[in-house]
Amino acid sequence: MDATIKDIAQATGFSIATVSRVLANKEGFFSKSTAAKVNKAAKELGYQKNMAALELVTRRSDVIAVIINSTKTNFADSIIEGIQQRAAELGNTIIILYTRDRDEAVQRKAITTALERPVAGILLLSVDIAPDNVALLKSSNTPFYFVSIAFRDASLPCICSDDRAIGYMAAHYLLEHGHTRIGLAGLDLNNSYTGLLRLAGYRKAMEEAGAEVAEEWIHSGDFSYESGVDAMDSYHGMSERLSAVIAGSDLVAIGLLNRARHYGVDVPQNLSIVSIDGTSLCNYVQPTLSSVTQDFYRMGYISLGRLLEHDDEISFTDSHLVERDSVATLD
Repeated sequence: MDATIKDIAQATGFSIATVSRVLANKEGFFSKSTAAKVNKAAKELGYQKNMAALELVTRRSDVIAVIINSTKTNFADSIIEGIQQRAAELGNTIIILYTRDRDEAVQRKAITTALERPVAGILLLSVDIAPDNVALLKSSNTPFYFVSIAFRDASLPCICSDDRAIGYMAAHYLLEHGHTRIGLAGLDLNNSYTGLLRLAGYRKAMEEAGAEVAEEWIHSGDFSYESGVDAMDSYHGMSERLSAVIAGSDLVAIGLLNRARHYGVDVPQNLSIVSIDGTSLCNYVQPTLSSVTQDFYRMGYISLGRLLEHDDEISFTDSHLVERDSVATLD
């Protein structure tokens, strides 16, 4: 049988309470010599901490649950890297759970799984959460914080990019390069507030430039590679071609790029593409993709501190335009 705290107490002559404090490293409750004797006995007896039991006793946990949207995007890795770096600095442990957008039952299962143990808090990465699951989070008395997603509901604490500014920045960049027939592809414009904000930024830039926007230029999707393919099929069938497209994600941009090649459309000579996200994928294709690049690592890094500080602030990280090879300048 595994050694217990009671075994260590019997071996050392100290009380169970004292042994417990030493093993939980509650400094100030015991002397260095007591700690040395307890730790020596624990090692000799082969004692292993039962963290779940310890958390139940102390009502304290260093575990952070990270719930990730499993939609086909690729930026979560950078966010997780930022979270893990901050967790290492603060002494937290990360557990990862997966869910899906607009699947209330799967979301609820992920949240319930996190709440079944006394986690210190929950981070939700790009999860467009159902209203009933918001209520579940709020009633749990467990801190939670959203990352890389914006909501109409200002009571939901989050850190993300300024999505309206992203849409504006992408369109403005293309307008500066002489493009006026600019499409917008792959954003979820039916269910995603993020998509609607980027659409609003795009429309603002076009309006300021006096450029008209035809509704057939705006092709909704779900931020996936397939959305880019579908959008290119639609654009290729139009009587007058676009000169440029803003892609809702790097995967959408690659879908557009590959499908354009299928139709014999040269990028950027016949069609310029600006991607939103700016992950490493932009450098893995030819031509490399110009992008509005988000700071996903910083989102993750900051989010953990905000969660643990019970900071309900809604804030933005910076985005910037990275020029690569997918945009041509029109005369």
